[in-house]
Amino acid sequence: MKTLEELQELVGQLFEREEFRFYPDELFEPIEYTLRDGGKRLRPLLLLATAQMMGGELEEAYGGALGIETFHNFTLLHDDLMDESPLRRGKPTVWHRWGTNRAVLSGDTMYAMCWRYFLRREHPRLRELLESFNESAIKVCRGQQLDMNFEQRKDVMLKEYVEMIGDKTAELLSCAMRLGAMYAHKEGTAEERAEEEKVAAAGYAMGLAFQLQDDWLDAYGDSRVFGKPTGQDIRDHKKTYLILRALEDSTPEEKAKMVELYQTPQHSEETIGTLLEAYERLEIKKKTEIEIEKYYGQAQKAMEEIKKSEECKLPLMRIMQGLLGREK
Repeated sequence: MKTLEELQELVGQLFEREEFRFYPDELFEPIEYTLRDGGKRLRPLLLLATAQMMGGELEEAYGGALGIETFHNFTLLHDDLMDESPLRRGKPTVWHRWGTNRAVLSGDTMYAMCWRYFLRREHPRLRELLESFNESAIKVCRGQQLDMNFEQRKDVMLKEYVEMIGDKTAELLSCAMRLGAMYAHKEGTAEERAEEEKVAAAGYAMGLAFQLQDDWLDAYGDSRVFGKPTGQDIRDHKKTYLILRALEDSTPEEKAKMVELYQTPQHSEETIGTLLEAYERLEIKKKTEIEIEKYYGQAQKAMEEIKKSEECKLPLMRIMQGLLGREK
């Protein structure tokens, strides 16, 4: 049984020893640049921690760990291009460094590579594993499109936002945990499938809590720790849980004023301050915290229902707690 730290080291080793640079260099240099960069590598960690919890052999899940992280980074590469973001993890983004055409083609190649990793090793449920991954991949892309749609809409409902982040953020965490369980469950019995649904539900709820906390941190987190100034989402005119909840809970007059302020092309510090004051008046901080706790509670409940020892669950529980800054 590996500890969380040992699993983290193992994930790092998987990517260190993998070859990403092939011919022609123009195609694969951006891929190596992206996949060597690291980041949290949360999804392969969740996959391996779940496989271990369910009693699987970690080696059998290595391809899935490489595949799901490669897919995640492919989405980031294309997201950066669509958003015209100059930086990712403090470094120039692929499109900004090598241009749009190479970013598109390298991203497409990464999507093909993730299937190569999944197919690297045989598994009795390989077709089912690939089908599950593919459905999640489609949902992630759907979430990205909805997020772009919301940028142009003035009437986004809170329920729509939660559905969008469910696709864009929570789904891939859920997928990682489901796949980890599937790698361990070679027979796919009814009991095993029920356990897979529980870990998937835990991952999904955790993903929602994580995204809402990210929204919360933009307004109420320590900018020195969070890495961006307070109210950056407002500056970027992003639809977040906070602004949508504020609009939903305000009077028609307050709503009209906030919509007008939010749509101002360039937000001054005074505008941001006015909106943050509205959040305070409408108790948005507390309401968002309640929602975070709700989803975190759902994730915990799903984990409690899994018929494994607390020792087996510990690395995965620590990941979940760490995501929300609650690790003891």
